[in-house]
Amino acid sequence: MLAELRGPALAPRPLDARALAALAANPGCRRRVLLDGAGVDKAALATALGSPSAFGQSQFALVRGNAFEAKVKADGGAELLRLVHARIAPGTEAPAPDTIRTPDLSAAGPEGRTARTALALREAVTAGAEDGAWTLLDHPLLALDVAGSPAYLEPDAVVVRPDGRWTVVEIKSFPMIDGSSDPAKVGAAARQAAVYVLALQDVARRLPPAPDENSGDHGHEPDRGPVDEQVLLVCPKDFSNLPAAAAVDIRRQLAVTRRQLARLTRIEEIAAALPEGISFDPGRPESELHAAVAAVPASYAPECLAACELAFHCRARSRAEGEVTTLGRSVRAELGSLSTVTEVLAVAEGEQGSTDDPTVAALRRARALRAQALAAAHAHAPAPDAPPSPSTATSDTEEGSRA
Repeated sequence: MLAELRGPALAPRPLDARALAALAANPGCRRRVLLDGAGVDKAALATALGSPSAFGQSQFALVRGNAFEAKVKADGGAELLRLVHARIAPGTEAPAPDTIRTPDLSAAGPEGRTARTALALREAVTAGAEDGAWTLLDHPLLALDVAGSPAYLEPDAVVVRPDGRWTVVEIKSFPMIDGSSDPAKVGAAARQAAVYVLALQDVARRLPPAPDENSGDHGHEPDRGPVDEQVLLVCPKDFSNLPAAAAVDIRRQLAVTRRQLARLTRIEEIAAALPEGISFDPGRPESELHAAVAAVPASYAPECLAACELAFHCRARSRAEGEVTTLGRSVRAELGSLSTVTEVLAVAEGEQGSTDDPTVAALRRARALRAQALAAAHAHAPAPDAPPSPSTATSDTEEGSRA
């Protein structure tokens, strides 16, 4: 069914951590759940709909980011593990170059790579307990079930310490100036890292327990396992290409992401409600694509412009239908059951609604205050053909004399 929705001749576009973080931020958007779950290329679909997206990273940013990541992981990851030790585990023994393990994670297909990653994590815990070794997993592949569809995720790195703890490392190309970075970019990185931590926790639950874990207090929550809820964010220091790092606590993002992903409607349920023969293949005629997209409910908000390729299309449709969501989620939440601008204006003008409703009373009060403010401004405004005041005329005469 999903292949038919996507287009049988098209390969599925895999879900990544950015997409999952965006889904978690807007779980009520069934349109995105279905399109992402079916692997639809939303950028190509947006272009076919006549609303091309400017969403995504520039080629320059990608090249710069890859170069910085290679520098951070050079020399077998010695500098990266030094940063992990300094920021995440300062009380443990520092990693020596000869104790750093970098296992090969290559395998056939995503299923093979996820299985190889799980095996490497188990082997890393054993090596740490027996030899005090640190393990660096470079671009491991993790799997996470999202609304009944598997998503394969590839963090920049995962470090396994000798004490058996797992730490997610996020390497970004935006600068860290005087020890701090842009809060919006750090927040986006934290939400992305929360998805990786959720996937790692799922791997940890599937691994067989260590022999000493069958008795006694484990010292941490059972569902947390060995995964740190602090991640290491590595960025260029100031305006150089030298790496700087900070520990980021993602417990809040982790709880929100877990809750929001659990709220997503399963893809099969959304697809079952669609008309027969519907398809989102970008090669279909534009009229068919408009009808197909319109058949799936969306939940547009201005924040979608920074996270979804279909945002321009959804914004245009939302504005055409007068939906209050175009004004932002906070405004939408304040308006209760009123979903369109037409309804809001009718309530404010007294054409419908009861003042027993707090929302109706607030809207009418706001309209009355606006009318008072406009009346006061009009009363103090000079008439269009009124003569200048004496002070103004004197000032003009003096200016002319000086000239």
